[in-house]
Amino acid sequence: MRIVIAEDDALLREGLALLLRAEGLDVAATADGPGPFLEAVDFHKPDVAIVDVRMPPTHTDEGIVAAVEARRRHPDLAVLVLSAYVEQAFATDLLAGGAAKLGYLLKERVGRVEEFLGALHRVADGGTAIDPEVVGQLLTRSRPDSGLDRLSARERDVLALMAEGLGNTAIAERLFVTEGAVHKHIRSIFAKLDLAPTDRADRRVIAVLRYLEDIQRRAG
Repeated sequence: MRIVIAEDDALLREGLALLLRAEGLDVAATADGPGPFLEAVDFHKPDVAIVDVRMPPTHTDEGIVAAVEARRRHPDLAVLVLSAYVEQAFATDLLAGGAAKLGYLLKERVGRVEEFLGALHRVADGGTAIDPEVVGQLLTRSRPDSGLDRLSARERDVLALMAEGLGNTAIAERLFVTEGAVHKHIRSIFAKLDLAPTDRADRRVIAVLRYLEDIQRRAG
């Protein structure tokens, strides 16, 4: 796995590089700003980019803008965004382009090495890794009538595995069904949740958020 890191905090940037190299991963380049980051992505063509949300010169949304641009230039690039705290608008902007190969984690998760590495590998493998705190904020956009009661038991199983960040092939393997069956279940889920193909946000993300909201509501 080849990785490019974009982080303006030198201590965290080098710490991440050391951690990943110690795990046998190839850190091709590190950058302290959006310009050098995009140049590094274009040159090294990494599998994954780890990007801080706030970078110079204004320390507002440069990281998100750079991440979106990197994905535009290299659609197969997996991106793991790090943020010091939940920034709902930025997360929404990033997710609007689709959830595949995408992660959004709070920086405090880096200290939990196994959790962080698990998220990194999941994103690199085509899945999704969204911080529970970020999910909690995004859930405020969900409608009161989630439509989840319309789902069959099997459809809920599929949705639960989608929430873990699994792709269709992995879901099929986990449930011992064909990938075609998974596609059929997901189409049914979207229909029962009233998620049309024209929705601006990724339907898979919205479905997962509604599922997580329902779990949180039942637990509460």
